[in-house]
Amino acid sequence: MSAPMPVLREPANKKKGSRRLIAVLILLFAVILSVLFFNSPVSKISEIHITGPVYVTDAEIEKAAGIKIGDAFFGTTSRTIGKRVGKLDTVANVTVTKTFPGKIRIAVQEYKVVAFELSDQGGMTAILSNGTSVKAAAGESLADKPVLTGWEPDNPVKAQLTQTLSVIPAAELADLSEIIPYPSKAYPDRIKIYTRTKFEVVTAVSVLKEKIKAINAVIETQEPGKITMLLADTYVPFGDSAGENDDQPEKESTQ
Repeated sequence: MSAPMPVLREPANKKKGSRRLIAVLILLFAVILSVLFFNSPVSKISEIHITGPVYVTDAEIEKAAGIKIGDAFFGTTSRTIGKRVGKLDTVANVTVTKTFPGKIRIAVQEYKVVAFELSDQGGMTAILSNGTSVKAAAGESLADKPVLTGWEPDNPVKAQLTQTLSVIPAAELADLSEIIPYPSKAYPDRIKIYTRTKFEVVTAVSVLKEKIKAINAVIETQEPGKITMLLADTYVPFGDSAGENDDQPEKESTQ
């Protein structure tokens, strides 16, 4: 009786060689697919949608973002694009959304307009809440915003004023027509305001936020006159000589 034949086993080194070959083929296949993908239109930016800007153009935003149609979709992140666009002077907030394949949406929120100013060339400029001056948009209404006149571009009080105006509700500023610098020794930030209802108001930037409600209360209940809102608050109707001169030496300490 013959003995059973032993089972022949495949040499171990042959198995290892096959696995390596498969791994190399898979890697090569992945590289080829990656090359094909990143060179195909699917991997490129095909659409850029920009919403929200008024004082900068879409082209300026695209330039700041550092992207254009045809660039690699995965070449930069939403966060990086947002940081780049956020460096524009008019931009307060920006949201970037990337949607595969190829779509990028940039939603921009600019600083709000708090006042207007007549430029040296005679055009109207808009003053944003961060102090930036930009060309007023076509058809922009001046009806509910004050106009700043007589201000030097580098006057630090002007920057303080725009910041203060930005934190006061728009409804409380609606009657303010014109604001001019009116400094005194006691109040370097003193201003004079002319209202649409024909009042003249003397106050200071540093107290405007806390005094605006009182100013509006007088405007709503009294006939046109002169209002002073500083250390002491006064109201004098026009024609009353008691309030015609607010720059008398004896009053300088309070005005």
